Amino acid sequence: MALIQELDTGTPIRLAPLQVALTIDGRQVSVPAGTSVMAAAATMGTQVPKLCATDSLEAFGSCRLCLVEIEGRRGTPASCTTPAEEGMVVRTQTPKLARLRRGVMELYISDHPLTCLTCSANGDCELQDMAGAVGLRDVRYGEGGANHRDAPTDESNPYFTFESSKCIVCSRCVRACEEVQGTFALTIEGRGFASRVSPGGTDFFGSECVSCGACVQACPTATLNENSVIRMGKAEHSVITTCAYCGVGCAFKAEMQGEQLVRMVPSKHGRANEGHSCVKGRFAYGYATHKDRITKPMIRERITDPWREVSWEEAIGRAASEFRRIQATYGVDAIGGLTSSRCTNEETYLVQKLIRAAFGNNNVDTCARVCHSPTGYGLNATLGTSAGTQDFASVGEADVILLIGANPTDGHPVFGSRLKKRLREGARLIVADPRRIDLVKSPHVGAEHHLALRPGSNVALLNALSHVVVTEGLVDEAYIRERCDLDAFEAWARFIADPRNAPETSENVTGVPAAEVRAAARLYATGGNAAIYYGLGVTEHSQGSTTVMAMANLAMATGNIGRRGVGINPLRGQNNVQGSCDMGSFPHELPGYRHVSGDAAREIFEKLWGVGLRDDPGLRIPNMLDEAVQGRFKGIYVQGEDPAQSDPDTQHVTAGLLAMECVVVQDLFLNETAKYAHVFLPGSSFLEKDGTFTNAERRISPVRKVMSPLSGHADWQITMMLSDALGYPMRYDHPSQIMDEIAATTPSFAGVSYEKLERLGSIQWPCNDAAPAGTPIMHVDRFVRGLGRFMITEFIPTDERTGARFPLLLTTGRILSQYNVGAQTRRTENSRWHAEDVLEIHPFDAESRGVVDGDLVALESRSGAISLKAAISDRMQPGVVYTTFHHAKTGANVITTDYSDWATNCPEYKVTAVQVRRTNRPSDWQARFYEEDFSLTRIADRLDAAE
Repeated sequence: MALIQELDTGTPIRLAPLQVALTIDGRQVSVPAGTSVMAAAATMGTQVPKLCATDSLEAFGSCRLCLVEIEGRRGTPASCTTPAEEGMVVRTQTPKLARLRRGVMELYISDHPLTCLTCSANGDCELQDMAGAVGLRDVRYGEGGANHRDAPTDESNPYFTFESSKCIVCSRCVRACEEVQGTFALTIEGRGFASRVSPGGTDFFGSECVSCGACVQACPTATLNENSVIRMGKAEHSVITTCAYCGVGCAFKAEMQGEQLVRMVPSKHGRANEGHSCVKGRFAYGYATHKDRITKPMIRERITDPWREVSWEEAIGRAASEFRRIQATYGVDAIGGLTSSRCTNEETYLVQKLIRAAFGNNNVDTCARVCHSPTGYGLNATLGTSAGTQDFASVGEADVILLIGANPTDGHPVFGSRLKKRLREGARLIVADPRRIDLVKSPHVGAEHHLALRPGSNVALLNALSHVVVTEGLVDEAYIRERCDLDAFEAWARFIADPRNAPETSENVTGVPAAEVRAAARLYATGGNAAIYYGLGVTEHSQGSTTVMAMANLAMATGNIGRRGVGINPLRGQNNVQGSCDMGSFPHELPGYRHVSGDAAREIFEKLWGVGLRDDPGLRIPNMLDEAVQGRFKGIYVQGEDPAQSDPDTQHVTAGLLAMECVVVQDLFLNETAKYAHVFLPGSSFLEKDGTFTNAERRISPVRKVMSPLSGHADWQITMMLSDALGYPMRYDHPSQIMDEIAATTPSFAGVSYEKLERLGSIQWPCNDAAPAGTPIMHVDRFVRGLGRFMITEFIPTDERTGARFPLLLTTGRILSQYNVGAQTRRTENSRWHAEDVLEIHPFDAESRGVVDGDLVALESRSGAISLKAAISDRMQPGVVYTTFHHAKTGANVITTDYSDWATNCPEYKVTAVQVRRTNRPSDWQARFYEEDFSLTRIADRLDAAE
C-alpha cells in the first residue's frame, strides 16, 4: 500500500460539448472549451509549476510560476488564466521560462524559513516541490532587511495550526473558504509587503471559521497544517473509505502509519463531496480510539450489579440462552431487535436476517422510525419508491430551491456548501422554518422568502402554496396528463382549490402572511427548475407523512420531478439511515421495501435462508416499549443505537427497558441504553470494518477497514456469532459475500457488487440490468409506481397544544460541531465549540420571564422537566424555543411527548408545549439519572409507581 496521490490539474476541467485541439510541448491534446492551458497540460501528464493554483478553485494568477510561451503571442502568460484555444501551440519548458521561474521562486524563498528538515510538511510541501522543479539552488538575497520569519503562530484551533511565518500569501486558503466552503471567514489584510492572511482580525477559534479543513487542504506549505501531522509526522499509506457521520456520505482518504490514523483527507473523487469536508468528518475521528471505548464483552445479572468482563463465548452464550429462555417462557414474539443506521448495509442486513430467521418474528426496527420513516411512506405512496429523487450535484442546476424543515449548513454541511455555491451563482431560495437559520441571511447568500411558520403547521403551509399554483393557473398540465393519475389529480385539485386552503385562511394557522406565501408559490412554480430539500423539520411531526405527500403533490403539479435541478430530496440524518431502511429494518418490510405479506418476496428469502418466515408485521420501537411495560416483551438486541437518549419521552423508554429481562447492547461505548443492559458486546467503528453505506442520494459507497477491530471482531461477525449460538448458523467469510446475497434477493441492488464498486467508486440504486451503472435521477420517463399519485392532504392540528400552563412551543435540531446523541463527537475536541445544549429563546419571551443570557432555566412539559442554560436569540420567533439533544446530561427527550406521525409512529419531536422559568438547580430527572451516584434501584421503583 502507498499514499493515494490524486491528480491536481491546477484549474477545473470544464464540461463543454465543444472540444478544442492544441499542441503542448510538441504533443497534441484535446480538451473541452474553456479549459485552461495548465489543466490541458495536466491531462497529458505535463505538470506546469504552480503555487497559487489548485483544481478545487478558480484560477487566480498571482504566483507567476505557471508562465508559458505561446506561438504568436507576446510575453509569457500565466497558464492558469489562459484558456486553451483551437490550434494553439504552447511551450511549458524553455530557458527563458526556467530563468523567470527561478527568479520568482527565489523571491518566495528569500522570505521563508529554511527549516525544511524539521518542518511538519517536509516531504508534503508544494513550495519545496516547486523549488526543486524550477532548479533553484541558491538565494542571492541576504538575511538582512524586512521579512516575516518572526510572524506569530496561531494554535487556537484544536485541529490545525496557522504558522504565519511560512505563509506565501498565495490566497488559496482565502479562496477555499470562499469558493468551496462559502463561509468567507478568511481575508487578506494589508497591502504589498504587509499583506497577510487573517481570520477576520481575531484568532481562528474565535473567528467565523467552521473548521471544515478546506483552507488546510488548499495550503501549499506548512502554514496551515493538521496538529496530528505535526505530532505524528507523514503517513505512509492511505485507504479510501466513507465517513460515518451524516447522510451526505463523504469519501475520505484515511492516511495511516501502520494501523495508526494520521489524518482524514477528503477525496476529490468522492461523488458526494468532491474533495470537501466538514469539521466532523475531517477532524472528529478520535472517538474511534478514545479511552472510553469498551473492547471486552461484559455481562451482569441485574442492572444494579457491576459489569464483569468475560470471554466472547460466555457473553454470546449468555445472550443466546436468555433469548431462548424468554421465548420458551413468554412466547416467540417476546423478543426483538434494533438495527443501526451507523453500521454498514451488510451488518444491518444480517441483524434483520437474525431476527426473522433465528428469532422467528418480524420484531425489527431502526432509528429511521424516529427520523425519516414518513419519507418512506409519503414518497412511496405518491411516487412509488421510498427515497429521494436526485443526486447532490443536481442542485447545481436548480433555479429555485425550497428548503423546508432542514438546516444543511449545520446538519449536512458539505451539501450546505454546495447549496450556497449555487445560490451565489444566482439560484433563488425559499426557506420554510420556524427558526431563522443561517441560510436566511449569511455572507453573499440569502433567502428571497423566509416562511417563518409556526411549528406543526407544515401541511397547512404546503396546501396554501399548492392552492396558489392551482387557482392561479400555474399547473403544468402537459406534465400531469403525461405522467400522473388524472382522476387522483382532479380530486386533489378540487380539494386544494377550496378556500380553506387559501393563504389568507391558513395565515391564522401558520403565522405566515398570505402575500408572502403567494409570492413564494409563484416563484416556485414559474422560476425555472425548482427543487425541494427537506429534513427532520418535515418528518418529525404528527403529520410527517402527510407533509411528505404534500411536497410530492406540489412538485408533480408544477412538473418538477424527473430531470436534473428539480425533485424531492430528503436530507437524511445518519450516515446509513437510507441503507438501514433499504436492508429491511422495518417490521413490515423485507429488504427492498417489499411487504412481509407478499408471498413472492417472502419465498425468495425462505428458499435462500432455509427457514419459514412470518407474514405478519412485527412490533415497531414504540410498540416494543409499550409491550415491555405491559409485561409481554422481555428481550431486545440493540446494535449501534441509543433509544434511551435519542427516542422521545425518556421516562417511558427507560420504563420499557427496565421491564425487560435481557437487554443486549452492541456499541462502542457504554451509552445511556447500556445502563439498562445485561449483556454488552463491544462494537467496531467504521475504521475497523469492510462494507458499504448508502447516503441520502441513494449512493452506495465502500467502507474499507484501515485498522484491526479493537475488540477482535467487526459487527457483522458478532451478529453471526449470536445467530450461531441461537441455532441458526450464518456462513460468510467477508462482507462482499453478504452484498452478493443482497444483490441476489433485492431488485434495486441486483447489479451491485464489490467488484463494481472498486471500478466505479460508488453506485446509486437502482442498479440492475436496466441501469448497470446506477441511477442518479429517479422517475425520468415515468414514475416507479407508473403514474404519479396525488394524495389528499387534509391539515389536522396536532393534539399537542399550548395553554396557560405550557404557553411556548419547543422545537429541536442539531448543531454543526456535534452529531446526533453525541456519543462520537462529545469524545473529541468538537466539544470546545458546543460543550452543552442550550435553550434558544426570543428576547420578548426571555424578558417576560426575567431570563437573561446564560441563566439556568427549567424547561418543563407535560412529560417532564430538565434544566439548561438560556441563550437569548432573535433567530427564534416569539412563542417558540429551540434546543439540541447532543448531550446526554441535558436529557432533552425527557420533555418530548409520545405523540407521533399517524402513519409511521415517527415521534413529534418538533412540537412540544413547554414553559420556561428561571431556576438555580438541575431538574429532579437530571439529578437522579445523570449524576455518577444515581441509583437504578430507586429509578426502577419510581418508574414502576409512575406506570
